[in-house]
Amino acid sequence: MKNKTKKWAQTTHKIISQFAILALALCASFVPSMASAQSRIKDLIQVEGVRENQLIGYGIVVGLQGTGDGLRNSPFTRQTIEAMLERMGVNTRDQALQTKNIAGVMVTATLPPFSTQGSTIDVTVSALGDAKSLSGGTLVVTPLMGADGQVYAVAQGQLTVGGFVATGGSGSNVGRGVPTNGRVANGATIERELRFDLANMTEVRFALRNPDFTTARRIAGAINQNLGVAAASVDNPSTVILSKPIGYPGDMVNLITRIERLNVTPDTIAKIVVDESSGIVVMGENVRVSTVAVAQGNLTISVQEDPFVSQPAPFSRGETVSGTRSAVSVEEDEGDLTVVRGGVPLRELVAGLNALGVNPRDLIQILQALKTAGALQADIEVM
Repeated sequence: MKNKTKKWAQTTHKIISQFAILALALCASFVPSMASAQSRIKDLIQVEGVRENQLIGYGIVVGLQGTGDGLRNSPFTRQTIEAMLERMGVNTRDQALQTKNIAGVMVTATLPPFSTQGSTIDVTVSALGDAKSLSGGTLVVTPLMGADGQVYAVAQGQLTVGGFVATGGSGSNVGRGVPTNGRVANGATIERELRFDLANMTEVRFALRNPDFTTARRIAGAINQNLGVAAASVDNPSTVILSKPIGYPGDMVNLITRIERLNVTPDTIAKIVVDESSGIVVMGENVRVSTVAVAQGNLTISVQEDPFVSQPAPFSRGETVSGTRSAVSVEEDEGDLTVVRGGVPLRELVAGLNALGVNPRDLIQILQALKTAGALQADIEVM
């Protein structure tokens, strides 16, 4: 009897262990799907004050193979050549310059936050005059200025142009891309830094990329739960304020690094984005409709004209007359009513609309009609 009891207990323990392993496997399989709807805080916000700055400058590209500016049509290029050569001790004033190997260009770049003096950034070079191509050209030293008029970087280097144009003797041509636009990789050296003492700050503001009350509250709640104190608060739907807790051992950079990896489920409003020119319709998961009946049908009118000739009887005084016979036909597709149930998920809403056999352009009209009828609980944004 004791052996049977012992054997039964072992069997029961084995079954329970198998159920436990199965339960853990099921939980593991559900974790990715639950986490997939979440995003890191660093992907939802940006720190106020930590931003890029745009730089711009005017320069010239030399070394072109006869594809540069025509000096008669581009006086700014001629003036630039004369001024540059004068600084080098060459006087070309009142001389007949005919070169087409130089082009005046605008140089643009983006200065990243916390860039240090001596580091390099990429620059984009775009033709300003009537140059045909910048391929093979070299950008001459060009100061890049910010919005305050100060020089923050200096650019120079060989251009990389992705486009080309080939022209035949008869005037025909073939091309690809934009040959009057190029880049210089690591072509600008930073000469002035933008100081921003983030580490010693005691308070920072987070700007939400997609402002929303619920998302802002969830971000503040996740931060406070992780820190154990009420360090974050919601100022408005687009701003969360983070204050460094008293006694926190690290600086503000350390604090941001700690909380930016926290996962938060963002909330979005119900919105439908429509691009009528291409027929693209994008619907968010929160789109809902009330129960409605929708009918969709097409009316086709065809007009066909057949020419004919009428001749008079033999030996009569009649005249030959030509004309056309018109045949008009009307065809209308059946447009049965289809019931779209209310409060259904997005996939069932799409399935109900697809049951009508509509194309994307008809779908746009149906969605706008549903909005007009008050049966669509979503905003429609037309691009």
